[in-house]
Amino acid sequence: MDFTPSPAQQLLVATARDVLRRHYPIERAQALALDERGFDDTLWDQMAELGWPGLLVPPAFGGSGGSLLDVVLLVEEMGHACLAGPFITSAVVATSLIAAAGTPAQQKRVLPALAAGERIATLACLEESGAFDGDVALACDVPGRLHGRKLFVKDAHVAHDLLVAVRRGADLAVLLVPADRAGVTRLPLDTMSGEKLFEVAFDGVAVGSDDLLAPADAAAALASALEAGALARTAEMVGGAQRILDTVVEYAKTRVQGGRPIGGYQAIQHACADCVRDVDAARGLLHAAAWKASEGLPAAPDVALAKAYAGEACLAVARRGHQILGAIGYCEEHPLQLFHKRIQAASVDFGDAALHLETVARSIGLV
Repeated sequence: MDFTPSPAQQLLVATARDVLRRHYPIERAQALALDERGFDDTLWDQMAELGWPGLLVPPAFGGSGGSLLDVVLLVEEMGHACLAGPFITSAVVATSLIAAAGTPAQQKRVLPALAAGERIATLACLEESGAFDGDVALACDVPGRLHGRKLFVKDAHVAHDLLVAVRRGADLAVLLVPADRAGVTRLPLDTMSGEKLFEVAFDGVAVGSDDLLAPADAAAALASALEAGALARTAEMVGGAQRILDTVVEYAKTRVQGGRPIGGYQAIQHACADCVRDVDAARGLLHAAAWKASEGLPAAPDVALAKAYAGEACLAVARRGHQILGAIGYCEEHPLQLFHKRIQAASVDFGDAALHLETVARSIGLV
């Protein structure tokens, strides 16, 4: 198992780091956290020109046919920049789901536009429990009318398509529904992280067989797409935690107290060392899981372990960051609070630590 990035992956990471450094300073991230739209359209167009939304799209549909490991390396850089926007939900989760389970007509219609960044799709999966445990109660006959609601739908306000998980008889199914179809209503939800979450209500929305993803593959493809989302959000947490580590180490070198930099005190040195341990361990588990998934190997326990560990370890890094920076780290003017909120949100998205530890326990025969 060799985690050394390939030359193409090294170029992807270097390009992402340079583009985000020049076009997405942290002040822009702080401003967008308070913006109703929540992401930079100009930067999204630049990302599309670089081919990032098409990483997981097959070449036949205008993408580059990349791997989940490519995505993870890219999203780490996005997390480091605290990038807001629909990349994970559209270019990772929705794209992988349509590529795996979409009908030929759906793939031909949607995937080229997703790859070009001209179209955005999002997953509408969660219901009252808010848990990513596969429990879907919203039922719909096809053809028929869809009534009900989905909660915590990310970036629904900019989405052109909704991938709606429904119960069709005894089976799970996924519908590809245009977001502007009659009867679809998107209501914003309040969040602390600045992420754009919505309640999506369906009031007699007409759905037909053309909206249905390939029934035989829908359940397995949805599970695989959720794994991809969990990996991507883990990468976002690792990138954010790395940015916090970089910030506190620099602060420890320059903040003088008692006549010398605070980094000269053992307590601060230990806190920084603990941050290094947590970030490196989380990254190692993340890359191992992404490598297995990219190689087509069974990766569910590895993804679960990486997500569960990173959720707790990266939050620990954020909390130590506040302790090292002191009062300034608790002010909204400082970006640490934004990284902390994003890590907190990512830690529960696509399953919290408790859910993923259940997967790990089952894989080793504990339950």
